[in-house]
Amino acid sequence: MKWWKALCWLAVVGASVQAARCADLRPNILFIMADDHGYQALSCYGSRINRTPHLDRLAREGMMFTRCFVTNSICAPSRAVILTGKYSHLNGLYRNGQTFDGSQQTVAKLLQRAGYHTAVIGKWHLRSDPIGFDYWAVLLGQGPYYNPRIKTPEGIRRHEGYTTDVITDLVLDFLENRWDRSKPFFLMYHHKAPHRNWQPGPKHLTLYDDVEIPEPDNLFDDYSTRGTAAREATMRIADHLNQRDLKLGPPPRGLTLEQKRLWQEAYEPKNQRFRQAQLQGKDLVRWKYQRYIKDYLRCVASVDENVGRVLDYLDRTGLAKNTVVFYTSDQGFYLGEHGWFDKRFMYEESLRTPLLVRWPGHIPAGKVCDKIVLNLDFAETFLDLAGVEIPEDMQGMSLKPLLLGQKVPQWRRSMYYHYYEYPGAHMVHRHYGVRTERYKLIYFYGINEWELYDLQRDPHEMHNVYHDPQYAQVVADLKRELERLREHYQVTPDPFPYPRRKAKD
Repeated sequence: MKWWKALCWLAVVGASVQAARCADLRPNILFIMADDHGYQALSCYGSRINRTPHLDRLAREGMMFTRCFVTNSICAPSRAVILTGKYSHLNGLYRNGQTFDGSQQTVAKLLQRAGYHTAVIGKWHLRSDPIGFDYWAVLLGQGPYYNPRIKTPEGIRRHEGYTTDVITDLVLDFLENRWDRSKPFFLMYHHKAPHRNWQPGPKHLTLYDDVEIPEPDNLFDDYSTRGTAAREATMRIADHLNQRDLKLGPPPRGLTLEQKRLWQEAYEPKNQRFRQAQLQGKDLVRWKYQRYIKDYLRCVASVDENVGRVLDYLDRTGLAKNTVVFYTSDQGFYLGEHGWFDKRFMYEESLRTPLLVRWPGHIPAGKVCDKIVLNLDFAETFLDLAGVEIPEDMQGMSLKPLLLGQKVPQWRRSMYYHYYEYPGAHMVHRHYGVRTERYKLIYFYGINEWELYDLQRDPHEMHNVYHDPQYAQVVADLKRELERLREHYQVTPDPFPYPRRKAKD
């Protein structure tokens, strides 16, 4: 009888080992997302203003996408698109402040059912608790830059330290102590930085103090060829940065005594010099730009450093060999272009987001892809990499063939964009539009204004040529393509009434 039990035990162990081996054949998926990290602030994308050596590793060892766009350039809606593989009008989250319906189909649920150990750590920003994750530890709302409170299924706990470091510590703890190694992992590692109001960490408070950051050529854009939307948006560096943004007030609330001391040592001497200078006009705008962009880049430096910590861990433990690493942002960001900060518009700086993907032995190193890809494609890509069937109601396309260098002759040649949050923060009028490789057509439907940009001749989108007779045929073609995309994506009417505008005197 003992030999029979021994055989049964060996069979069970053998089956378990075989199952583990089968699971090991499927790649781990690490999805790293920053918040508001513009592609212009990564050196692998040709940044003139900073260096990102650890993120550059992903570009050097994997693939860099030069035309990755978002479908709705605002935090919570972008996250909902990534989770569901559906546009805002289908996943139900159009604007910030809404609650994500976690009962619907998500990529996390599908991967969990397929045997992945799923986790999300860091910024969540969807109001409802995460569903479909075996482990989660998320910031409350936007979360602070220092000493964050982190929510888990067990409750809320305050962590001391800089939030970018804290989130990374939790990621490394998950990989070291919480991950079920009998399963591949799907880990969403989400940073708060470099979101407004750009509070640098203790190690980077004085970074760039002795450097003059180059200004964008259109810092003083007067919006002369554009319409109402650009002129009315409240996101100008000249006029709409507040004292907290510019660090002219007291240190942020909630700092420890040591953190407060370091903050005051870094900012008070600079603030005294500013007060003595009594700047005005363009000189004042230039000072505001330098204060804003340096703090933003200091936050980026911390993100880059912490991503490096995780990449080093993957390399040190051998996990890098079978882990697909993605790096992106929930949308782009204005780094002074058009005189702005923030995002929301369909103009290139906020529409376009960085996307770097590394998978050793599968994705050729140092490759660049210029196909039009979307955050709408991420869920489908994760499923395809995991060998999980992609549901028919998802609206994106798997990037796996592009990652593997395969030709995809039927790849999209245009993309659809739709922004809904007006009235709201920064007062950017609602609009939708189409972008092709060369052209961008935008319709601000609440105020009935059109804009057209020839990106080949005008890459910085300074000249609206919608009314130029030479582009009449281009306008007609793009309007047809816009309607085709709206039909293809089953776009429904805007559910929010548009506020009436006061009659002009």
